[in-house]
Amino acid sequence: MEQVAELALMGKYIGAGLAAIGLGGAGIGVGNIAGNFLAGALRNPSAAASQTANLFVGIAFAEALGIFSFLIALLLMFAV
Repeated sequence: MEQVAELALMGKYIGAGLAAIGLGGAGIGVGNIAGNFLAGALRNPSAAASQTANLFVGIAFAEALGIFSFLIALLLMFAV
């Protein structure tokens, strides 16, 4: 019976670690969004001012997914 509890605990920590991979994905996504914005702004500086709102919306969506994966990891570690 004790081995089953240890196996469940191990599975919980593995699941939390896999859910935390989403944090790295969010960092990659934000870097990709900002890099593409910078590349476009350097090509056409006059259009950069009108695209900053889209930049911040994209960054907010990418960070929201990162925060969501962090929340799932915390829930797996402490609530399950």
